[in-house]
Amino acid sequence: MGRFNYSSQVKAEVEDRALAHLQVVIGNKLRRGESFFFTWRDDASIGDGRRSVWIHPSADLDFKYYGSRAPALNRTWLEKLAHAANSTGGLFIMSEPHDEGTGAIETI
Repeated sequence: MGRFNYSSQVKAEVEDRALAHLQVVIGNKLRRGESFFFTWRDDASIGDGRRSVWIHPSADLDFKYYGSRAPALNRTWLEKLAHAANSTGGLFIMSEPHDEGTGAIETI
């Protein structure tokens, strides 16, 4: 289980594999200077509910991984996450789809 940190106040627990995919998609958007919303469900221990943050190129982001190995990336999942990030609804954590034959790509 990893952690996505946004500024010094917002933290979200995210499984390492999902976090690696989110890092790639968020990094690609920010590299192009694009801002977008990122939404996730809060854990019940902090009140449940949903949280959305506005991600922008000058945002203070931190991706903390608890595992020591970088996972192989699922190209299909990256494409679906990128599609969501480019939509009006913004990026959100979704379950990993079956890789549709495009194969795993390099790790981060």
